[in-house]
Amino acid sequence: MTVDDPVPFRPRPPWLTGDLQTIRNMLRRDAPDPGPFVRLWLDLPDGDALAAAWHAGDGSRPSVVLIHGLTGCEDSQYMRRSAAFWRARGHGVVRLNLRGSAPSLARSTRPYHAAAGGDIVAALAALPEAVRRPGLIVIGVSLGGTQLLNALGRDEARALPIIAAATICAPVLLAPVARRIMAPRNALYHRWLLRQMQREAEALAPHLPARLLAAARSARTVYAFDDGYVAPLAGFAGADDYYAHASLPRHLDRIAVPTLCLTAADDPWVPADTYRALDWRANPQVAPLIAPGGGHVGFHDRMRDGTWADRTIAARLSVYLRVSG
Repeated sequence: MTVDDPVPFRPRPPWLTGDLQTIRNMLRRDAPDPGPFVRLWLDLPDGDALAAAWHAGDGSRPSVVLIHGLTGCEDSQYMRRSAAFWRARGHGVVRLNLRGSAPSLARSTRPYHAAAGGDIVAALAALPEAVRRPGLIVIGVSLGGTQLLNALGRDEARALPIIAAATICAPVLLAPVARRIMAPRNALYHRWLLRQMQREAEALAPHLPARLLAAARSARTVYAFDDGYVAPLAGFAGADDYYAHASLPRHLDRIAVPTLCLTAADDPWVPADTYRALDWRANPQVAPLIAPGGGHVGFHDRMRDGTWADRTIAARLSVYLRVSG
């Protein structure tokens, strides 16, 4: 897969910096309503289930599956905005909720994590035939993108009707991302994010071992939260082991579908150098694209049709978005 130079990103005033691009999704609740949907419950092998919102398309184009990021859900502003963008182009859209997130909480006994690619594979396999029949374009945002990349590297993913995939600001090397989030310049982000993560853990309290819930409650950094709560629940020795298993180099060469990994040079959470550090030549199916701006999952530009990221993904994957046979 090759990536041509995209249309240049030009930020929409007043959101001119990476930080402003990042916080716009928190400050402005102006994403369009993606329209009516059908609630789906997608069973997982361990008895949990993921909730999804299905917006039917015209059936002639691949269905687009959107996966939210850390502490997000189907109603996150970027999920609603992207869903409306793809629906306007005739695609059916699935807004998928990870374990413990918003409506999925009702049938979740443990949390999502970046290495849980099996959850994504199982959820996609459980989609109704009408959703899967035209083929799937799967797009993961932030940590949801990391989880998607883990899924694409699994052998079971090869049996799914995935035509192409994309990620937006996905951590591809988790340890440097954790360090960046904990950096002094990101103190406000760090406190806010950790508080949201602890709220998610609290919502699962009836299903959690007391010592792990205590670790989540007492964590003062995202690293401590991952080390004492996420990693043990997921079967890892600690945060470092979890980060190593979830990071892209472990499964990059096994991804079998065309995949675009888009990020921003001014993302305050995910260092662009983590993308530059990878040897993408290991798999010609997977291509990075570092935009000069956009922040973390922002990409709010001067056009009002979705975001720059939405339009760039549509343009780059256009050959795969045509009427499916």
